[in-house]
Amino acid sequence: MSSSSLFRAALLALAVCFGLSSSASADSGTVTLTIYKGGWIIGASAGGGTLTFHGRRYPLSVGGLDYGLVFGGSKTVLHGQVSRISRPSDVAGVYGAAGAGLAIGGGARAIVLSNQKGAVLELSGRQVGLMANADLSGLAISMK
Repeated sequence: MSSSSLFRAALLALAVCFGLSSSASADSGTVTLTIYKGGWIIGASAGGGTLTFHGRRYPLSVGGLDYGLVFGGSKTVLHGQVSRISRPSDVAGVYGAAGAGLAIGGGARAIVLSNQKGAVLELSGRQVGLMANADLSGLAISMK
């Protein structure tokens, strides 16, 4: 098992401990997001992506704010699964996270998030740039 798969499994186990298990899942799809992030103390992120659900592709828009120790800029490309959705619009919403990381040149990234509708995103991918962070962040995903 690769270290990113092990890290993703650990994040999923943590989500299950906090009641985000997919036992009540309605359906699932796949998500690809490209997020650009930059900041100094207060950071911002923006980007886009695609939800694939029941064979159809839906464009997504991503934006967010970070507060804490944020320094630098990065590009992150994430791929993964969204579960516990009944329709494509269930992926839209606000996702919150607390995190820390360091990217100098490039590095791996994995995250599990949930929104107010119960949708659970399990994403992993690559981050490139120069970014140091220990922050609270909010990420809003909307349908285009």
